[in-house]
Order: sequence, then C-alpha cells, then structure tokens
Amino acid sequence: MAYSEKEIHDLKRIAATLRGNLIEMIPPGKVGHLGGSSSIMDVVAALYFKHMKVFKDPKDPRRDRCVFSKGHSVLAQYAAFVELGYVSHDDLHKVKTLDGTLQGHPDMDHTPGIEAVTGSLGQGLSVSLGMAFGLRLEGSDSRVFCVVGDGELDEGQIWEAAMAGAAYKADNLVAIIDDNHVQATDTSDKVMPAGHIRDKWAAFGWNVIEIDGHDMAAILDALDQAKACKGKPTAIIANTIKGKGFPFAEGKAAYHNAAMNEEEYKVAQEMVKKMKEEA
Repeated sequence: MAYSEKEIHDLKRIAATLRGNLIEMIPPGKVGHLGGSSSIMDVVAALYFKHMKVFKDPKDPRRDRCVFSKGHSVLAQYAAFVELGYVSHDDLHKVKTLDGTLQGHPDMDHTPGIEAVTGSLGQGLSVSLGMAFGLRLEGSDSRVFCVVGDGELDEGQIWEAAMAGAAYKADNLVAIIDDNHVQATDTSDKVMPAGHIRDKWAAFGWNVIEIDGHDMAAILDALDQAKACKGKPTAIIANTIKGKGFPFAEGKAAYHNAAMNEEEYKVAQEMVKKMKEEA
C-alpha cells in the first residue's frame, strides 16, 4: 500500500509526541528505560496509529494484540496509551508508584491496553504464539504483534517459540525485533554475539523482512508485507538506535535504564520540540 506524505508526516509527529510522553515519565533523577523505549517508538507509532485494529475499548475482542516481550520498554506503550485515551496524561507522572496504574513492567491486571505480564525476558513470544493460536481457533482475523529485544535473543525460549510458530504456520503472528545493538551492560556483539539474525529467523522457517526501524514508510511497508504473507509467521528486523532522538543517550548502554540529570532533560525536551517541527 502506498502512503501519502501527509500520513507519513502525521505518524512522525505522533512518534515525536510519544517521545515527549516518554520523557515526562522519567523526569530528572527518576530511573527509567529511556534507551529501549525510544528505539522502538517509531514502530509503536506505526502500529497503534495506522496499522493495528485499535478500538476505544482496549478489550474489544476485534482488536489486534501487541505484546512487549521486552517488557522493560513498556514505557513506549504507555506513551501511546495516553494518546489513545486508555490512561490519562496525569498517569505519566505516577509511573512506578504505588498509587499509579503504570508500573515499570507490563501489568495486564491494572493497565488498560496491556495484553500480558512480561519482563522475564524470552517469554513474550511464547505468550504471543498462544494468543495467535487462540485467535485462529476462534476464527478471528485479529493478529498478534510481539516486540522482542535483540538482547532478548540470548534466551532459548525465543527460539523454541520461533520453531513452533513456523511448524504450525502461525501467519497471524509478527515478531518485531528491536535490533538496537545494545543490551543492558554493553553492545550485543560483546555480550552475546547473535551472528546473522536474519539468516537465523529464515532458517527457523519465518518470513523475514529487514528495515530501518526509524524510516516510517519502510515500517508501514514491512507491516503490510507481513499481513500479506500466508502460511508462515513474519519476523521484522528493525535496525534501530538505542535512545533514538536523544543525542546524549544514543547507542549507549548507560541509558538502558538510567536517570537523566537536569541538563540532559532540557536537551531531551528541546529534541522533542525539534522532532515535532521537522516531522
């Protein structure tokens, strides 16, 4: 499907707004997962505001499902939930507090829009595959999107789910690998080299699409290709930058989970403003 310049522009602006929501959740001195939440934000904008079936009621059975297997980056989902009206803007200021509905990892019992409790890395793809099977048994045309971190590929359960997904032809499942090349403590290549990720997913029998995860047109095209693919699940490898949009954090493991200082926060605010103007 061809998308107009206006559609691309609008989605880029939404992504900028979501990054603004992100930094509101982690003001100066508050620790949060800035890096991995920002790296996947363009994909989140494309999913929730263009590609997925989304309804006013986050539990509408007709909806598509999105599971963040890399649950520590759930702040990206929270940023979208505010714009969808699932949670209030005030909730952004209560992240990781006892009286807030937005916790540091996904909580499906307390946060509208969350589909599964994740955060123990490696498990979310299995959960998503189960959802995809259930929807197929119900005769539903709804689809499941699972966001996986590249560091999360270290976990064996990911590959068990990958094998089963291909074996049972789960073509209503899309794994989106946020390949930002940085894990919690160092680059992914230094911690646990994964080699040729594209070749691995293809060898497991998946339809594989590799894109620039910050190119909105490429993201939309990949999602359309995934929808058109029948008989096998799709893995979209999104090449991204950890901390995208915030120069002091880009590509740095130190901002996997960290607190910004006052100066960095001001820079982050200015960058969000610039992103909106340039969208």
